[in-house]
Amino acid sequence: MRTAPRIFVLAIGLAATLGIAAGHAGSLVEFPSLSEQGPARLLGYLARPDAGLSGMLGSHSNRAGRYPAVVVLHGCGGMSSHSAGIADRFGSWGYVGLAIDSLGPRGIASRCGGGGSLDQAFDAYAALRYLSQLDFVDPARVAVLGQSMGGLAVLNAVDRDLAAQYFNERFRAAIAYYPGCGIAAASMTAPTLVLIGEADDSSPAERCRQMVAHSRSGSATIALTVYPGAYHAFDVAQLASGVRFRGLWLEYNEAAAKDAEQKVRAFLAANLGGPSADEPAEK
Repeated sequence: MRTAPRIFVLAIGLAATLGIAAGHAGSLVEFPSLSEQGPARLLGYLARPDAGLSGMLGSHSNRAGRYPAVVVLHGCGGMSSHSAGIADRFGSWGYVGLAIDSLGPRGIASRCGGGGSLDQAFDAYAALRYLSQLDFVDPARVAVLGQSMGGLAVLNAVDRDLAAQYFNERFRAAIAYYPGCGIAAASMTAPTLVLIGEADDSSPAERCRQMVAHSRSGSATIALTVYPGAYHAFDVAQLASGVRFRGLWLEYNEAAAKDAEQKVRAFLAANLGGPSADEPAEK
């Protein structure tokens, strides 16, 4: 396997970089890309419920059958220790977690401040196809989660007029943390959970309200939670003191982060038929 690109500390594009943290015990994986613009292959970080750190933290190593899974899409700064931590958390909950790097294999350091594309949404389907070929994953129970740029990619991936129109495969559930809700007439192919802060000056919550209000007949359910006083990147614990980045305020909000985590766990349990949301969360 090629050497993995350097991993950014924060999913939303701060400059400091480091390798995968010592606390992470998943595996680096490589799989084919589906984007016509390339690259030929993508890199990812795979956490299993029955292996590595997830196996030690969780209690799912003796489960029979295949596991449900969650694809994790990073923000504009690229793959991060935060993204890998999310995959590990899913592993400890009893899901296979796959965080994928959409920038490193393309030779891109950051897309912060740049225009969007469907590349990351296509990468989500590449990850879905890869997971579907693993003998320990149930291909009918795969969700996708993303934050910021990755949250927008999640919406693009499951809207039937955007990336979803190019694939026969379907995600069973979609979760978008503080995405840019720019789809005027959304028609989702999977139940979708959107989590955003009222004070977010990067991705206005009002646009998400409008997206939900104007979703088309026949769309899967879009559930929206707006957290009063919460800013962009409210779930990134490294931002406890807050920071201004490219003119935007980013700040961790413990109450919002914990509530969002509980909602995500319940949402996955309801839509993937995975571990019960009543089970105590592993940290």
